[in-house]
Amino acid sequence: MNACLLIDFGSTYTKLTAVDLDLGILLGTSSHFTTVSSDIRLGYHRALSLLKEKIGVIPFSKIIACSSAAGGLKMAAVGLVEELTVEAAKRACYGAGGKVDLVFSHFLTKTDIDLMKTKKIDIVLLAGGTDGGNSEVVIHNAKMLASANLKIPIIFAGNKAAQDDIRDIFTEKQVNGFICENIMPKLNVLNIDKAKEVVRKIFLENIIVAKGIKQIESEIDAVMLPTPYAVLKAAELLSKGYLHEEGLGDLVISDVGGATTDLYSLGYGYPKRADVVLKGLSEPFAKRTVEGDLGMRYSALGIDATLSEQERALYLEQGIDMRKEAQFRHDHVDMIALSPYDCEIDRLFGGICHDKAMSRHVGKMEQAYTPMGLLYYQTGKDLTQVKYIIGTGGVVIHDEKPQEMLLKLCADNQKPLELRPVKPQFLIDRQYVLSAMGLLSIDHPEIALKIMKGSLEKI
Repeated sequence: MNACLLIDFGSTYTKLTAVDLDLGILLGTSSHFTTVSSDIRLGYHRALSLLKEKIGVIPFSKIIACSSAAGGLKMAAVGLVEELTVEAAKRACYGAGGKVDLVFSHFLTKTDIDLMKTKKIDIVLLAGGTDGGNSEVVIHNAKMLASANLKIPIIFAGNKAAQDDIRDIFTEKQVNGFICENIMPKLNVLNIDKAKEVVRKIFLENIIVAKGIKQIESEIDAVMLPTPYAVLKAAELLSKGYLHEEGLGDLVISDVGGATTDLYSLGYGYPKRADVVLKGLSEPFAKRTVEGDLGMRYSALGIDATLSEQERALYLEQGIDMRKEAQFRHDHVDMIALSPYDCEIDRLFGGICHDKAMSRHVGKMEQAYTPMGLLYYQTGKDLTQVKYIIGTGGVVIHDEKPQEMLLKLCADNQKPLELRPVKPQFLIDRQYVLSAMGLLSIDHPEIALKIMKGSLEKI
């Protein structure tokens, strides 16, 4: 047997997936609490013991991992104009598997730099200006960052005309700096692949050491990717297919966790009507957004903060004190919902996470009156014809009524200008295989695709 072990060192759970490469089948999965705060090997060994109880003792020819432990990959996105290069920088961070903790536009200040230190940012992505455009702001920002003694990697992915100056600044101040292609070389045109690859390289060479994951290196072959990047790779493979193995077409993946809600959309999302004009920054085929204020435990207070006083009053009429419930979950991050009431509250919170995250992720329509009549402008992706919505994350896969939460991602009469999915089919990643299949797809994409298609559960 040629078996491979795939590991996801998550912020809450360490998840193991074993695959038979000869037969192209899933052998089994297991999980245990992640123990990165003490010794990451402890949680891994306990999960491995559970896996051995299921499938027996099997020698693995390869053991590879992805990780979002210790808060994941915390990034700061710095750009010139908020709607353009700042947004492009954010998308590059998200596409690389990062979590954008800080966003800045125009000239950086000392206060901004101090905030980066306070937030313990892992990587700064500095962008700004189309090629041949504004250089003054990015050079100023590079000098500010270089003089701040941050001791973290700084990537410049802005105006090509400023590269030489910024390279000299990085060299003079002995910055751990990287120069790559402009993420927005032309107005509204995205070019984020090179920046994503640099982030991945930094993650492998620097970040896993800082996160305490280096401890496990002697027991596995490699930590290959940040977990969200692995999920994005799996999602793209599942959507597009590989060789003669067909994909599922346009799809959306939702992952509601304890600290964040991640949404992935696969598809170009072009306008579907002749009277609609596309506006704003171009969208990547594989798009990821992260909502750091929407999570079932660590970020439960963020869910409550999205509610209006009128909404809270309506819930109180039903006997639900949303603020109290959110506070309890925030204070007891290890809480597992067991009673029918707690399960219902978690389902309610999960639905809110889905709804708010989709509103921020999906494209929108704007009406405009012109001499030629009423026109519509589309900003972002049109997801109305998405074929599948795939749910993952504990609150979804362990719930008896996951479709109630997933329906919150769909078209809503109260939000008619949001281009949400209209009639999708629902699938559940019950065995948590998506991140593992993203890892497997690096060398065995056809096997990874077959396993995903065979293990996702229709509801």
